[in-house]
Amino acid sequence: MKNPRWNPYLVGALIGLLSILTFSIVNKPLGMSTGLAQASGACAMPFLGADKVASNTYWAKTAIPTWDYSTLFLVGTVIGAFLSALLCGAFKFTADSTVWTESFGPSKTKRLIAAFLGGVIILYGARLADGCTSGHGISGCLQLAASGWLFFIVMFASGILTAKLLYGRSTQA
Repeated sequence: MKNPRWNPYLVGALIGLLSILTFSIVNKPLGMSTGLAQASGACAMPFLGADKVASNTYWAKTAIPTWDYSTLFLVGTVIGAFLSALLCGAFKFTADSTVWTESFGPSKTKRLIAAFLGGVIILYGARLADGCTSGHGISGCLQLAASGWLFFIVMFASGILTAKLLYGRSTQA
Protein backbone atom coordinates (compact mmCIF):
# COMPACT_ATOMS: atom_id res chain seq x y z
CA MET A 1 0.00 0.00 0.00
CA LYS A 2 1.20 3.49 -0.83
CA ASN A 3 1.38 6.18 1.84
CA PRO A 4 -2.26 7.01 2.75
CA ARG A 5 -1.31 10.36 4.29
CA TRP A 6 -0.72 13.56 2.44
CA ASN A 7 1.88 16.06 3.58
CA PRO A 8 -0.10 18.59 5.69
CA TYR A 9 2.08 21.51 4.54
CA LEU A 10 1.45 20.66 0.90
CA VAL A 11 -2.29 20.27 1.54
CA GLY A 12 -2.41 23.60 3.40
CA ALA A 13 -0.64 25.35 0.53
CA LEU A 14 -2.97 23.73 -2.02
CA ILE A 15 -6.07 24.78 -0.02
CA GLY A 16 -4.70 28.33 0.10
CA LEU A 17 -4.09 28.28 -3.66
CA LEU A 18 -7.58 26.85 -4.26
CA SER A 19 -9.07 29.59 -2.10
CA ILE A 20 -7.24 32.32 -4.02
CA LEU A 21 -8.36 30.83 -7.34
CA THR A 22 -11.96 30.48 -6.12
CA PHE A 23 -12.11 34.10 -4.94
CA SER A 24 -10.48 35.26 -8.20
CA ILE A 25 -12.63 33.22 -10.59
CA VAL A 26 -16.10 32.97 -9.00
CA ASN A 27 -15.81 35.69 -6.34
CA LYS A 28 -16.99 33.30 -3.61
CA PRO A 29 -15.32 31.67 -0.62
CA LEU A 30 -14.77 27.93 -0.32
CA GLY A 31 -17.81 26.16 1.10
CA MET A 32 -20.16 23.31 0.44
CA SER A 33 -23.10 23.49 2.83
CA THR A 34 -25.13 25.34 0.19
CA GLY A 35 -24.41 22.59 -2.35
CA LEU A 36 -25.45 19.95 0.19
CA ALA A 37 -28.65 21.85 0.94
CA GLN A 38 -29.38 22.07 -2.79
CA ALA A 39 -28.79 18.35 -3.21
CA SER A 40 -30.98 17.43 -0.24
CA GLY A 41 -33.72 19.73 -1.53
CA ALA A 42 -33.54 18.03 -4.92
CA CYS A 43 -33.82 14.62 -3.21
CA ALA A 44 -36.79 15.82 -1.12
CA MET A 45 -38.76 17.26 -4.05
CA PRO A 46 -40.11 13.94 -5.38
CA PHE A 47 -41.41 13.08 -1.91
CA LEU A 48 -42.57 16.47 -0.61
CA GLY A 49 -43.21 18.38 -3.81
CA ALA A 50 -41.55 21.54 -5.07
CA ASP A 51 -43.91 23.85 -3.15
CA LYS A 52 -43.17 22.19 0.22
CA VAL A 53 -39.43 22.30 -0.40
CA ALA A 54 -39.60 25.96 -1.47
CA SER A 55 -41.61 26.93 1.62
CA ASN A 56 -39.37 25.03 4.06
CA THR A 57 -37.09 27.44 5.95
CA TYR A 58 -34.15 25.03 5.67
CA TRP A 59 -34.29 25.06 1.88
CA ALA A 60 -35.60 28.63 1.47
CA LYS A 61 -32.31 29.98 0.07
CA THR A 62 -31.77 27.00 -2.22
CA ALA A 63 -35.28 25.89 -3.14
CA ILE A 64 -34.41 25.36 -6.79
CA PRO A 65 -31.34 23.14 -7.15
CA THR A 66 -28.90 24.42 -9.76
CA TRP A 67 -25.54 23.38 -11.14
CA ASP A 68 -23.74 26.41 -9.77
CA TYR A 69 -20.41 26.89 -8.02
CA SER A 70 -21.63 25.33 -4.74
CA THR A 71 -22.90 22.17 -6.39
CA LEU A 72 -19.83 21.80 -8.59
CA PHE A 73 -17.54 22.35 -5.58
CA LEU A 74 -19.42 19.62 -3.68
CA VAL A 75 -19.24 17.15 -6.58
CA GLY A 76 -15.57 18.01 -7.17
CA THR A 77 -14.75 17.42 -3.50
CA VAL A 78 -16.37 13.98 -3.55
CA ILE A 79 -14.61 13.01 -6.79
CA GLY A 80 -11.30 14.43 -5.55
CA ALA A 81 -11.50 12.53 -2.25
CA PHE A 82 -12.30 9.32 -4.12
CA LEU A 83 -9.40 9.78 -6.56
CA SER A 84 -7.04 10.66 -3.71
CA ALA A 85 -7.96 7.48 -1.82
CA LEU A 86 -7.53 5.42 -4.98
CA LEU A 87 -4.15 6.96 -5.85
CA CYS A 88 -2.67 6.36 -2.41
CA GLY A 89 -4.13 2.84 -2.17
CA ALA A 90 -6.24 3.61 0.90
CA PHE A 91 -9.71 3.21 -0.65
CA LYS A 92 -11.89 0.51 0.81
CA PHE A 93 -15.62 0.40 1.30
CA THR A 94 -16.33 -0.90 4.78
CA ALA A 95 -18.63 -0.37 7.73
CA ASP A 96 -15.98 -1.66 10.16
CA SER A 97 -14.11 0.62 12.52
CA THR A 98 -11.68 -0.61 15.13
CA VAL A 99 -12.17 2.49 17.29
CA TRP A 100 -15.97 2.18 17.15
CA THR A 101 -15.95 -1.56 17.83
CA GLU A 102 -13.65 -1.17 20.85
CA SER A 103 -15.82 1.59 22.32
CA PHE A 104 -19.39 0.63 21.39
CA GLY A 105 -19.41 -2.96 20.20
CA PRO A 106 -19.65 -4.62 16.79
CA SER A 107 -23.08 -3.30 15.67
CA LYS A 108 -22.65 -1.92 12.15
CA THR A 109 -26.26 -0.75 12.09
CA LYS A 110 -25.75 1.31 15.26
CA ARG A 111 -22.58 2.82 13.79
CA LEU A 112 -24.20 3.74 10.47
CA ILE A 113 -27.21 5.29 12.22
CA ALA A 114 -24.91 7.29 14.52
CA ALA A 115 -22.82 8.47 11.54
CA PHE A 116 -25.93 9.46 9.58
CA LEU A 117 -27.45 11.35 12.53
CA GLY A 118 -24.13 13.07 13.21
CA GLY A 119 -23.98 14.19 9.60
CA VAL A 120 -27.55 15.50 9.71
CA ILE A 121 -26.81 17.49 12.89
CA ILE A 122 -23.61 18.95 11.45
CA LEU A 123 -25.27 19.91 8.16
CA TYR A 124 -28.26 21.45 9.93
CA GLY A 125 -25.91 23.44 12.16
CA ALA A 126 -23.97 24.60 9.11
CA ARG A 127 -27.17 25.88 7.53
CA LEU A 128 -28.17 27.66 10.75
CA ALA A 129 -24.72 29.27 10.91
CA ASP A 130 -24.98 30.17 7.21
CA GLY A 131 -21.75 28.34 6.47
CA CYS A 132 -19.77 25.18 7.01
CA THR A 133 -16.29 24.25 8.18
CA SER A 134 -14.70 25.25 4.91
CA GLY A 135 -16.77 28.42 4.61
CA HIS A 136 -16.34 29.74 8.15
CA GLY A 137 -13.09 28.09 9.12
CA ILE A 138 -10.90 28.05 6.04
CA SER A 139 -12.28 30.99 4.07
CA GLY A 140 -13.06 33.03 7.20
CA CYS A 141 -9.56 32.57 8.61
CA LEU A 142 -7.95 33.35 5.26
CA GLN A 143 -9.87 36.64 5.27
CA LEU A 144 -8.76 37.23 8.89
CA ALA A 145 -12.42 37.34 9.97
CA ALA A 146 -12.92 37.15 13.74
CA SER A 147 -15.90 34.83 13.16
CA GLY A 148 -13.68 32.37 11.27
CA TRP A 149 -11.11 32.24 14.06
CA LEU A 150 -13.82 31.93 16.72
CA PHE A 151 -15.42 29.14 14.70
CA PHE A 152 -12.14 27.20 14.51
CA ILE A 153 -11.51 27.56 18.26
CA VAL A 154 -15.03 26.40 19.13
CA MET A 155 -14.90 23.58 16.55
CA PHE A 156 -11.65 22.15 17.93
CA ALA A 157 -12.76 22.53 21.55
CA SER A 158 -16.09 20.83 20.75
CA GLY A 159 -14.31 18.03 18.87
CA ILE A 160 -11.92 17.38 21.75
CA LEU A 161 -14.76 17.41 24.30
CA THR A 162 -16.91 15.10 22.16
CA ALA A 163 -14.02 12.66 21.64
CA LYS A 164 -13.31 12.62 25.39
CA LEU A 165 -17.00 12.00 26.17
CA LEU A 166 -17.43 9.29 23.56
CA TYR A 167 -14.09 7.52 23.75
CA GLY A 168 -12.58 8.51 27.08
CA ARG A 169 -8.85 8.73 27.54
CA SER A 170 -6.78 6.67 25.17
CA THR A 171 -3.85 4.73 26.60
CA GLN A 172 -2.38 4.24 23.13
CA ALA A 173 0.26 6.60 21.82
